[in-house]
Amino acid sequence: MRLGAGGSLPAPAGIKTMNTSKENLILHPVRIRILMAVSGRQVTAQQLADELPDIPQASLYRSLNALAAGGILAVVQERRTRNTIEKVYALPQQSAMLSAADLEQATPGDYMRLFTQYLGLLLGYYGRYLAQGTIDLARDGVGYHLAPMNLSKSEFADMARALNAALAPFIQNQPAPDRQRYIFGLATMPDVAGISSDRNEK
Repeated sequence: MRLGAGGSLPAPAGIKTMNTSKENLILHPVRIRILMAVSGRQVTAQQLADELPDIPQASLYRSLNALAAGGILAVVQERRTRNTIEKVYALPQQSAMLSAADLEQATPGDYMRLFTQYLGLLLGYYGRYLAQGTIDLARDGVGYHLAPMNLSKSEFADMARALNAALAPFIQNQPAPDRQRYIFGLATMPDVAGISSDRNEK
């Protein structure tokens, strides 16, 4: 699925847009959910079908095949189950990330589309949470907020390192009967109004 972002800007004349093959492969609502479900572990198509029951099986298998063919997912094991060969999938390190090289030709319109797709993914998770019917934000640990911070470049780098260090051991947790899967979304950006104000004062 390609989402058109309102207000996206066309590429300036004579400037190439970024190569979108990897972007198009990853940034699809079904494929993103598959990648997030696979992240940090090895799973079969049947396990994914059990965990993502709202995705039609044909769409799930089609997406798995596309991700594997594109090198985003790796088949790490094949085992015989009844009369079929069952594949076990894993996510190679960094394969599902758009790198600086992938984005070096990106335009403002490309970035707007990427961010819109990210927001659409969050909306999908939140919508599925609301649709299950028993809503208790405090009990379920659901929250969202904006937190303006005044930071120097070095303070921002320190904050990013501290946040990564705090999250790392929890991201590595494997599924277990007593564990609930949570989605943690985070976006950071400079406040352009604040930047303009600071520059005007100099």
